[in-house]
Amino acid sequence: MREYMDEVASRYYGRPITEAELTRYVAEEPGADLVPPTGAFLVGYRDDDVAGCAGTRVVTPGVTELTKVFVKPAHRGSGLAPRLVAAAEDAARTLGSALMRLDTRHDLVEARALYAKIGYDEVEPFNDGQFAEHWFAKALS
Repeated sequence: MREYMDEVASRYYGRPITEAELTRYVAEEPGADLVPPTGAFLVGYRDDDVAGCAGTRVVTPGVTELTKVFVKPAHRGSGLAPRLVAAAEDAARTLGSALMRLDTRHDLVEARALYAKIGYDEVEPFNDGQFAEHWFAKALS
């Protein structure tokens, strides 16, 4: 989670974040709801190395949010990101969801390309999050 927060915050601010900022961002980041029955947090491995993660959280009955999709730089291009998202979709179905949705930032072009490639459609805004600039959804049926 620290590596995820370091990368997305550094990209957002256009500079490396400080250790104090990173510690604060990780502490502020909600995550208690990323466990059953309100969500799931998945960790992807390659050759016994933690290589990435993805999370889901139930937003409303039948709707789950995809969050924290991250693959470490050394493992990018390996196909892990689509597998993590597919596993998150399976977890969402287990939680009773029929719809997965997410928001992302404009500068996360790789993420937006991934979501479009794996069947997510850009939709009208469904929240007003500070970092939400693009919204996507996918039916899980």
